[in-house]
Amino acid sequence: MSVLIAIPARYASTRYPGKPLVTLRGPDGEKTLIRRSWEAAMAVRGVDHVVVATDDDRIRDHAVSFGAEVVMTSDKCQNGTERCAEVAAKLLGYEIVVNLQGDAPLTPAWFVEDLVAGLRADPDAMIATPVLRCEGRMLAALLADRRAGRVGGTTAVFGAAGRGLYFSKEVIPFTGKTYADNEPTPVFHHVGVYAYRPAALLEYPAWPVGPLEQFEGLEQLRFLENGQSVLCVEVQAQGRQFWELNNPSDVPVIEAMMADQR
Repeated sequence: MSVLIAIPARYASTRYPGKPLVTLRGPDGEKTLIRRSWEAAMAVRGVDHVVVATDDDRIRDHAVSFGAEVVMTSDKCQNGTERCAEVAAKLLGYEIVVNLQGDAPLTPAWFVEDLVAGLRADPDAMIATPVLRCEGRMLAALLADRRAGRVGGTTAVFGAAGRGLYFSKEVIPFTGKTYADNEPTPVFHHVGVYAYRPAALLEYPAWPVGPLEQFEGLEQLRFLENGQSVLCVEVQAQGRQFWELNNPSDVPVIEAMMADQR
């Protein structure tokens, strides 16, 4: 089953302009966010094609300089899923399209491999996304972001069959408890990766933006608001820390996590 990974990258981010070109220092030196995200995609097994999808010449030129293939997309795309839909319309013939968002360079390869396997194993699922059970330390970081008024990570709640019930920038479900750093919690961190069957992806741009997507700023809510189920695939951290770059304050956090992985 052929798999395409598209890495959407937008320069004019509302919360963090120029984010894809921000440099992150790791054990291998300084590299931009988009380069680290591309390297994460290239490490995934069983993938046939990896492209960077952008509407910005600066990102295109930089991506080409380190060897990435680039697909130019419209500046009208409202989010990464719409950008991936444009890629899917240009690069036909793939059975699964993966959206590996360009702000998650710490995404382990097995997250994406398990996600693709989960979608393959469920023929009724048209969209899938990974979720990671929070330990106490991660939950505390999410709650700290909210207390400080920062828009940080996303959490997910889902039913027994793994179908997503809701995704939110708030920390849900509410537990009212304090957990030890390594203690499992009932809160799941949504990992910003999606796997789509092309038929569902190509329908997405024609659907209206609903109030929940507008309020939360979460592109996957458009699927739920238009009656499409989203399969949540639980992935395992295997001792690795995971965090996304949403705000400038996340840069030192991610750099520290990369140092720990040395």
